[in-house]
Amino acid sequence: MKATMEKIEKNIVKLEITVESEKFNEAMKKAYAKNAKSFNIPGFRKGKAPMNIIKRQYGEGVFYEDAINICCDDTYPEALKEHDIKPVDYPAIEIVQIGEGKDFIYTAKVTVVPEVELGEYKGLEVKKNDYPVNEEEVENRLKEMQERNARIATKEDGEVEKGNIAVIDFKGFVDEVAFEGGEGTDYSLEIGSGTFIDNFEDQLVGLKVGEEKEVNVNFPEEYGREDLNGKPATFKVKIKEIKVKELPELDDEFAKEISEFDTIAELKADIKSKMEAEAEARSKREFEEAIIDAACENAKVEIPEVMVNNEIDNMIRDLEMRLKYQGLDLQTYYQYTNSSEEKVREYMNDAAIKRVKTELVLGEIAKAEKVEATEEEMMDRAKEMAKQYGDKEIEKTAKLIMEAQKNLLKLDVINEKVVKLLVDNSKAIA
Repeated sequence: MKATMEKIEKNIVKLEITVESEKFNEAMKKAYAKNAKSFNIPGFRKGKAPMNIIKRQYGEGVFYEDAINICCDDTYPEALKEHDIKPVDYPAIEIVQIGEGKDFIYTAKVTVVPEVELGEYKGLEVKKNDYPVNEEEVENRLKEMQERNARIATKEDGEVEKGNIAVIDFKGFVDEVAFEGGEGTDYSLEIGSGTFIDNFEDQLVGLKVGEEKEVNVNFPEEYGREDLNGKPATFKVKIKEIKVKELPELDDEFAKEISEFDTIAELKADIKSKMEAEAEARSKREFEEAIIDAACENAKVEIPEVMVNNEIDNMIRDLEMRLKYQGLDLQTYYQYTNSSEEKVREYMNDAAIKRVKTELVLGEIAKAEKVEATEEEMMDRAKEMAKQYGDKEIEKTAKLIMEAQKNLLKLDVINEKVVKLLVDNSKAIA
C-alpha cells in the first residue's frame, strides 16, 4: 500500500491510496468466496460456479463493491496512522482506478481534528467568587428540614387557608372545551406554593370541604403549548379535603429524631459546616470554569461543522436518556415545549461549540505540557466509578470499566491534570 496526503481545505485532507494489484486480486477472491452461493449458473451446482464463469456472465465488476470495501477497510486505517491523521467524520471515497491486473487506486477525503493555536494559558488572572454562609441561610436550611419532617393532619373544620393543603378534583376548559392535561382527581395542592398558574391557588382560599368553584385564570404567553399560550381558562374545582402541616418544634428532641446529634446547636453547627463545604466546592468549580474559559478565549481554532453536529447529537442523546428516566420521550418533550428537533439543535449550538473548543484546547495544552495518564491513575478512576455504581466487587468491576472505557478514563485523567496545571499557574482576583 502507498498513501499520499494533500491538504485541500482548512481541516480537510485528501488521501490517495494505492493498493497493489496482487492485494486487489486477493480481495476479489474474498468477495467471490463471500458471494458465490448467491449465483445460479446453468451447469453448475449453486455456489460451485468458478469465479471466471460468474464474471463472464455478470460482468467483471460483479465483485467490485465487496472487493473495494475489503481493500478500504484494510488500507484506510493504515493510511491514517502513517500520516498521523485524526478524522472526525467518515471519509468520502472516490475510485480513481480499478480493474483486474491493475493497482486499485482510490481517494479518501475526510475532515480532521483542527489545529489549535494556543494563546496565554499560564499566569491567567481570574475572578474568584466567595460565598460566605450567614446565619439566615443556616436557619432557612433548618426550616427546610423542619418542613420535610412536618406531620400532615386532616383539618376537620374551617376553610382553606394559605399554607394548607387542599385535596381537589379539577377540570380545565378553554373556550368551554376541556383541554388535554387539564384534569386531576384527588390532587394535593399546597396553597401559596405557586404550583398552579396565575392566581389559581388564591381563589381557593375561604372554601370549605365539599364546596365547588369556577376558577378563572390566564395561561402565560410562553406557557409552552400553542393551544394554551396566553389564553383565558376556567377550572371547575371541588374541595375534597383540607390538610394542615404540623411543624415539629426546632429543639433538641428534633435534632435527636432526625440526626446523629443530641442538641439543636450541634445540628446547626453541622448544617453550617456542610453549607460552607458546598460553598467552597461551588467557588472552586466556578473558578476552574473561568480559567478554562479564559484559556479557550485566548486560543484560536476553526471548528469543523461536523464536530459541532456530532456534539449536538451527543447532547440530544443525553437529553433523551434523562427524559426516559422521567417516563417521557423526545416527541412528548417537543410537544409540551412547543419545540422541534431543529429548534433544540439550534438552541444547543453555542453550547456544543463551547464544549468542542474546550476539549480541543485542553488536549492541545496537554500535548504542549506533555501531560500523560498512567495505568495506575486510570485504574484509580475506574475504581471510583465502580464505587459510584455501588458495586461490592470493586476490583472486578474496575477492570471491566478499564477494558470498556480506557480511552475515556485516559481523557478524564489528563483533563483533570490540565485543569490543575491551569489553576496552579493562575492568580485569583477579587
